[in-house]
Amino acid sequence: MSNEICTTGRRKSASASVRLSEGTGKIVVNGVEFEKYFQTEALRGYICQPLAATGYTGKVNVRANILGGGKAGQAGALRHGIARALLVLDENTKQVLKDNGMLTRDSREKERKKPGQPGARRRFQFSKR
Repeated sequence: MSNEICTTGRRKSASASVRLSEGTGKIVVNGVEFEKYFQTEALRGYICQPLAATGYTGKVNVRANILGGGKAGQAGALRHGIARALLVLDENTKQVLKDNGMLTRDSREKERKKPGQPGARRRFQFSKR
């Protein structure tokens, strides 16, 4: 693999543009080190799941630009993008990634607020009298 593999991952309103290349396992997000960008161990572990499941931890470098959403949505988008890039890199990883649900885009979005009520589903308190 001499060139980069470019894929896109999405989750909620976050979109991650992922570039995968041969390397030592370095992950850079928006020009910042992975550990500084995602400070919680839970999010870091979640993002590294596709690499760990396929055995590519420490073998590929990941560069990503993420737009929109919060940290959790961005982590999901990055995980999705990495999984799709690994699929392009090695077709044999498809079954492992699919069985763990990493290739499926989590399409749950925030529901819009409706008029005449305080939230998407929440209603104002009912008073009979």
